[in-house]
Amino acid sequence: MLFKLFFLEDVIKIDVKDNNVEQALRVLKRKLQRDGFFKIVKLKNTYEKPSEKKKRILQENIKRVKKLNKLKNRI
Repeated sequence: MLFKLFFLEDVIKIDVKDNNVEQALRVLKRKLQRDGFFKIVKLKNTYEKPSEKKKRILQENIKRVKKLNKLKNRI
């Protein structure tokens, strides 16, 4: 058995081995968590004021830049 899910042109494939659906669901949830799927769903389901959206985007950008700088310093 093979699950295929399509999200924004991406395909997530999960192999179900030995009819162990619970394990496949855990793997799927982990992959979706890593891709940020649940965060996007949460943001889409609730209203966000424009000022809050600007603050959130700014904080995400700062976090991303710090992470990139941290990785560059390691090399």
